[in-house]
Amino acid sequence: MSADHDGHSHGPSADADRRYLLAALGLLAAFMVAEVIVAVASGSLALLSDAGHMLSDVGAIGAALWAMRLAERPAAGAWTFGWKRAEILSAAGNGITLLVIAGIVAVEAIGRLIHPPRVDGGPVVAVAAAGIVVNVAAAWVLARASRSSLNVQGAFRHVLTDLYGFIGTVIAGIVILATGWTRADAVASLVVVILMLKAARELLTASGRILLEAAPASMDLDDVRAHLLATEHVRDLHDLHAWTVTSSLPALSAHIVVDDACFTEGCVPRLLDQLQACLAGHFDVEHSTFQLEAAAHASHEPGTH
Repeated sequence: MSADHDGHSHGPSADADRRYLLAALGLLAAFMVAEVIVAVASGSLALLSDAGHMLSDVGAIGAALWAMRLAERPAAGAWTFGWKRAEILSAAGNGITLLVIAGIVAVEAIGRLIHPPRVDGGPVVAVAAAGIVVNVAAAWVLARASRSSLNVQGAFRHVLTDLYGFIGTVIAGIVILATGWTRADAVASLVVVILMLKAARELLTASGRILLEAAPASMDLDDVRAHLLATEHVRDLHDLHAWTVTSSLPALSAHIVVDDACFTEGCVPRLLDQLQACLAGHFDVEHSTFQLEAAAHASHEPGTH
């Protein structure tokens, strides 16, 4: 017997966020083209690595927009939750691209530490300073979107990491202008690599928990069990499962053993309301499915755990 509150209608609203993502996409794409030109002309790996990361930003935002469109598709046929988890796949993809770009930049930066090329510090400082302005604007736009969505959060992390990278690049350019120490460019690139790895780890950890259907990180299943058992007429429970369909859409199912009298005295509908209200009120879980059963049912139920 189930208690499905609202027919899979939860999850972040794509309509509310799309215009913010499109605005950030336009800002970053325009600046990326200019940065590549200056990076090649000045010989700066830091600028080129920032441009590469900005390319991943553009791709991340484009993927986020595409995932939003997929997530809007209604549940139909075999797709009982629709395409909501496309947002999580997009977030995981963002984490993977950060890892790949970090590896490429790290290899090149180490090579330039050993054999530093000539770097013109002036263009580096000028373009990186402009990059700070552009990325602050893009981060401000994305911060207005719903960052409870892991999909949007992935795009935001890309932009924020790029902002830190530009700050490091400005510092490297100033050091080159003041001292002539061109290895500062490679050092700044390695700082960007560290930031990329940190952002990638966080995105892949969060998306991995959802894709592997772990219980939400904020949910204590022992606490859930205790609350459900405290409900009147509940004698035991088993097969308790909790997972996250997509950002802001946790789900839970359980087999609830109740007093035999519930099936003859008509208290089952009220008990379902109480169980669902317990989850929604204490754990913010509005998508729940319960199987109510008599104690004798356990003796012939396969797969109980």
